[in-house]
Amino acid sequence: MEISALQKARYTYQPKLPASLSQKTSEIAVQFGSPTESVADTGALKGLFKNTYAQPIATFVKGTNDKLGRPLKAGVILSGGQAPGGHNVIAGLYDGLKKGNTGSALYGFLGGPSGLIENKTMIFTDECIDRYRNTGGFDIIGSGRTKIETPEQFAASLETAKKLALDAVVIIGGDDSNTNAALLAEYFLEQKAGIQVIGCPKTIDGDLKNEYIEASFGFDTACKTYSELIGNIERDCNSAKKYWHFIKLMGRAASHIALECALQTQPNICLISEEVEAKKHSLSDIVNQICDSICKRAAKGNNFGVVLIPEGLVEFIPEMKQLIAELNDIMARDEKEFNAMETGSFQDISVWLARKLSGPSESVFLSLPEEIARELLMDRDPHGNVQVSLIETEKLLISMVKRRLAALKKEGIYKGKFGHQGHFFGYEGRCAFPSNFDADYCYSLGFSAFVLIASGLSGYLSSVRNLIAPAGEWIAGGVPLTMMMNMEHRHGAPKPVIRKALVELEGAPFKTFEKTRDRWAEETCYLFPGAIQYFGPSEVCDQTTKTLALEHKK
Repeated sequence: MEISALQKARYTYQPKLPASLSQKTSEIAVQFGSPTESVADTGALKGLFKNTYAQPIATFVKGTNDKLGRPLKAGVILSGGQAPGGHNVIAGLYDGLKKGNTGSALYGFLGGPSGLIENKTMIFTDECIDRYRNTGGFDIIGSGRTKIETPEQFAASLETAKKLALDAVVIIGGDDSNTNAALLAEYFLEQKAGIQVIGCPKTIDGDLKNEYIEASFGFDTACKTYSELIGNIERDCNSAKKYWHFIKLMGRAASHIALECALQTQPNICLISEEVEAKKHSLSDIVNQICDSICKRAAKGNNFGVVLIPEGLVEFIPEMKQLIAELNDIMARDEKEFNAMETGSFQDISVWLARKLSGPSESVFLSLPEEIARELLMDRDPHGNVQVSLIETEKLLISMVKRRLAALKKEGIYKGKFGHQGHFFGYEGRCAFPSNFDADYCYSLGFSAFVLIASGLSGYLSSVRNLIAPAGEWIAGGVPLTMMMNMEHRHGAPKPVIRKALVELEGAPFKTFEKTRDRWAEETCYLFPGAIQYFGPSEVCDQTTKTLALEHKK
């Protein structure tokens, strides 16, 4: 197999482990805390999770543990979108199993949760694992977005696990995938199957976190990858001095990526969806904010700048959120009539919609550039809903800013030149070589999953805390999945889900950004973080995200 020079060098990297996991397996003991409760909806969740609710926090400490030496069979699933470091979670799990007992075995379910349902597997070997250590991507077994939710799917999953004689299943995924893990753990216990389920916290979006899950893996690497690209663009526009760059970043449900990249690169504008929603900013408010920066910079001869935009921004703008909700209702209610209209002109569709939308939503819809309005109508998911992630928000804002600047020019307020470029950074960050931090963190999460399995626990999420300290001082253990859950309405019915962590407007990362953003909007304060470094001083190679450092006041 042909490999790059960097991949060859990364094979030799030895991920660092917390001290509690670095000793003999017979000396890794589990210390339990008090029973836990869910973040909300205690009564409903207690009823749904009769076997796994109220379990205690588990922390690994030095002690005696004869359970970790028995031979085990486990299966692992990569679920949902890719995130840097997934291969190291599997490597950590594999190494833990083999360290505990060389007779242990690890199966990989191919293509995500569907591999468990359909019994599509491979068995890992030393040679296979060694080819993927410290590399990006999920290509070792592939991923998928299938949800295990029907009685038939649960029964098929149990049948597969029994056929393979598994002791445990490990699900590596985000909030939805780990909600699935919680449900599967409960089902296996109800069936008295003797099969454990452990989760690992994955998502580059950074919205799976709490007191005990300080960061989801992949967030560090993805943000550093995007920040390198943003820094490169900042340097380019500061050199050419002729373009405003509008950059959309991953993060539909939360703006953690946008905020972290802003802290790393200091752009002129960074929009935070949670703030937009909390302050009820309209689309015109956002356009005016950007135009104010453009005008002030133009007055100083700086006809260039950088704007960061979270992927899910439009869903947080009140009037856009209302418009999308109304469009979804119309498409569901009048599907046949709408489908017949699709063959007509866009003007005909607009007239038809005008009769069905509320007055405010009609005004918003007619104010949108035709290209964006078409995206709202034509790109629908299998349920008939607008696919918000496909809306080119950067182009929407460019078009509306351009229109507003033209009006300001007529009024004599704006005298600059507005050149523009649009970008979307998404897939560029999901499969990057993991940073040293993510390589260490993911390996520790995988090894922790082994200890949780060997200790007989189920319905837990692998946890590694104290992440701003050197890896040897990290605190490893497990968090009950039900502790992070609440009830939400999904497809018209209440469902148990792990609550997403949004950007906290009173939190240290946002407050730090808020203090300095007015200066960034007017002056050129760009930072150039450069590429992820793997070799060199620890302060360069092992640094955490700004978000994590600020949350821990370092």
